[in-house]
Amino acid sequence: MTELFGLNVTEIGEVLRPFQVPDYRARQIAEWIYRKGATDFSEMMNLPKAMRHKLSMAFTISRPRLASQWVSSDGRTTKYLLAFADGEAVEAVRMRQSYGNSICVSTQAGCAMGCTFCASTLHGVRRNLTVGEMTGEVLFIEEQLRASGEKIDTMVLMGSGEPLMNYDQVLAFLRLLHEPYCLDFGYRNITLSTSGIVSGIERLREEKIPLTLSISLHAPNDEIRSRLMPVNRRYPIREVVAAGRDYANVTKRRVTYEYILIDGVNDSEEQARELAALLRGQMASVNLIPINPVAERHLFRPATEVIQRFEAVLKRHHLAVTIRREMGSDIQAACGQLRNQYKDQHRNFDETP
Repeated sequence: MTELFGLNVTEIGEVLRPFQVPDYRARQIAEWIYRKGATDFSEMMNLPKAMRHKLSMAFTISRPRLASQWVSSDGRTTKYLLAFADGEAVEAVRMRQSYGNSICVSTQAGCAMGCTFCASTLHGVRRNLTVGEMTGEVLFIEEQLRASGEKIDTMVLMGSGEPLMNYDQVLAFLRLLHEPYCLDFGYRNITLSTSGIVSGIERLREEKIPLTLSISLHAPNDEIRSRLMPVNRRYPIREVVAAGRDYANVTKRRVTYEYILIDGVNDSEEQARELAALLRGQMASVNLIPINPVAERHLFRPATEVIQRFEAVLKRHHLAVTIRREMGSDIQAACGQLRNQYKDQHRNFDETP
């Protein structure tokens, strides 16, 4: 049977054509799937009964199921572990911010980047997520919010996985969310986070879509960055920063550089000055992130005064800088931590194809 969930209206029309279904029905079906939450043709009451029966024999509409859910003690962060038909599971997070509801979604099951500070990389990458699976993450949370009269306001592709290593599926997913028969979600409310895949950044730049680009830098030089992020051996730091500068110049969108602060590794005032010199003249901002420790990595959060001194140096060099407010630390909201628990608790998880 053919899976419909994740197809855009043109693609739905194409797979329906052998069934002699009028073209306008494709949009009706898309609206039922994406706006009304239908998972069975029997729910699509504006389709003829005979058509509903015929299509139900040929097509499926699959959504992820909730495997587990965690809510932070302050009630501001909710993490969902969503499982797919093949037994894989990914994490999606809802964060209640002052400006509305922000969500964080995964683009791969696991991650191949090998960053030493990230739990997503501990078991490597299992596979890319499909358009339908990523859309399922978003619509699951949207439907949770809709029940209480709320909606998703902003979205970050910053969960498990490297979005630019799943480029075609990710772009198709973002375009689907933007469609009026889906969420009609504005591109300017989306942030795509990358570990610095220069070829992908260059390709994304030419899409001319006004996404916000977030680049995980986490070091001021190649020596430290290669130690923390193996991807730096393929895409050295100056190439990454140059790609970020070009992206900002073409899209007129400020690039955010993420910088995880790790005690004794990359948090000195000299390293802050080096970072400021690296980013001088860019239309950019720096987001400082005190590390959310992963037990397996033995990396620790700097003292508060160290974080503040690092921030002060960047500001003296006229960089826009923020310190990310910690959310969900009591539910292990860092990428991959809850998925790893799920893997440990389900012995046959790694045996799925």
